[in-house]
Amino acid sequence: MEPLLRMSNISKTYPGVKALDQVELAVQPGEVHALIGENGAGKSTLMKILVGVESSDDGAEIIFAGEKIRFNRPIEATLKGISMIYQDLSLFPNLSVAENICIGRESASKSYSRVQWKHMRTLAEKALAELGLKVDVSLPLERLSIAKQQLVAIARSLVFDSKLIIMDEPTSSLSSGEVEQLYKIIADLRKKGISIIYISHKLKELFAVADRFTVLRDGKFVGSYDKEHLDEDKLISLMVGRHLELHAETAAAREIHLGEEVLRVEGLSKKGNFKDISFSVRAGEIVGITGLVGAGRTELAQALFGLNKPDSGRMYISGKKVDIKSSGHAVKHKMAYIPESRQTQGLFLRQSLIDNISVTVFGKMLNNIKLIDRSKEKKLANEYIQILDVRPPMAEMNAGQLSGGNQQKIVIAKWLSTEPKILIIDEPTNGIDIGAKTEIHKLLRRLTNKGIGIIVISSELPEVLAISDRVLVMRRGRISGELAAAEATQENIMNLAVLGAKAKAGGRP
Repeated sequence: MEPLLRMSNISKTYPGVKALDQVELAVQPGEVHALIGENGAGKSTLMKILVGVESSDDGAEIIFAGEKIRFNRPIEATLKGISMIYQDLSLFPNLSVAENICIGRESASKSYSRVQWKHMRTLAEKALAELGLKVDVSLPLERLSIAKQQLVAIARSLVFDSKLIIMDEPTSSLSSGEVEQLYKIIADLRKKGISIIYISHKLKELFAVADRFTVLRDGKFVGSYDKEHLDEDKLISLMVGRHLELHAETAAAREIHLGEEVLRVEGLSKKGNFKDISFSVRAGEIVGITGLVGAGRTELAQALFGLNKPDSGRMYISGKKVDIKSSGHAVKHKMAYIPESRQTQGLFLRQSLIDNISVTVFGKMLNNIKLIDRSKEKKLANEYIQILDVRPPMAEMNAGQLSGGNQQKIVIAKWLSTEPKILIIDEPTNGIDIGAKTEIHKLLRRLTNKGIGIIVISSELPEVLAISDRVLVMRRGRISGELAAAEATQENIMNLAVLGAKAKAGGRP
């Protein structure tokens, strides 16, 4: 069968960096094709070239639906039948659902220039109905949940009769139930003959949806493989070029040396967010906080760091009662907070890695006459770039040019430079490849060896189980249970998250 899409000899050179080197990709009609590789492997660059965000070096050839193509703008790709759904969705929260779906298709005729609102509503409702979603399309998009916004992005591709949809980390903000709904939608799209390029670092997810895999490593094409010829170990070896030990020592088996209590909260409450939260963290300890989406985990983290002031409750740092009124106040108390959204909350995307890493310790970057010492900034940045293996290792490049996983490393570097005693990290490996995920887990453990108390908020249960010394489970804004590492299992966590009780002998709560 002739591929719907064939990309051949795709190369891309940036100053000093070969991002892609003669990469190939072939996608069949009605196929879910996983594009996989470590952060910095070139996946995003390849897709940007396909849809016209970036241009390729000379010699590249792209054939789509039997026609040789080369797009200069993303709208050209959309009109040709190629849609890309970015990880941040790239929608307009202040516009209506119908407007988001029908941008570029505001009238029924190309010759009719005025917006036809009835036509837009009908088109939007029809596209959403195909996905099994019924909402008021006149509502502002921001009124919808992230999962429903994801469906709006997919509906937009249906309005443009897309033959190929690119999904970049589509489940990064979805609950387990919402992920299953997305799988069903993908299966329906495949039955209609629509092809999907699926980008994710979650291996179980990839094996659940993909028919074929294309692997990139260091900007080069490794190969394309049918799912039947792969397992997780082989896929990881292809990605990283070496065997990677996935199953690190569990928290229960580790020998840990806990120090004094570095953080304690009592009865912390915020109306509509969380209620009566009490727990403590000791030096050298990792406390995992998990629960379903909407349980109040992120809101609690923001309250601890002074970004979401609680209505009541007490907070103690190293035994002393404190009133954290702002993030600056939290930093003075040697706290650091790495947020869930690196792009909107963690980075200055148009600034260099040097600027991003040094911003939290700006006062230490001044010379004797109180001017910025760029050599100090660059030295600091290069140290963390090396420690965290940021790729490409170019301190002068803008943060927005990095892949998602490398951007996350820069956010971590920014806060580690403050030398915190308490580190709060929300979804530490969201959108990060398996190799980098292992590196970050090891990094967090090394930080506890230095006496740092760490709170890890994560919706990935294997991550929570692998890294936590204790696990707190949140449900509907409250802590529904606390589990020591030895009794922390996926079953116990899910029972606490869904039902509010641990499983008893025999499997029922």
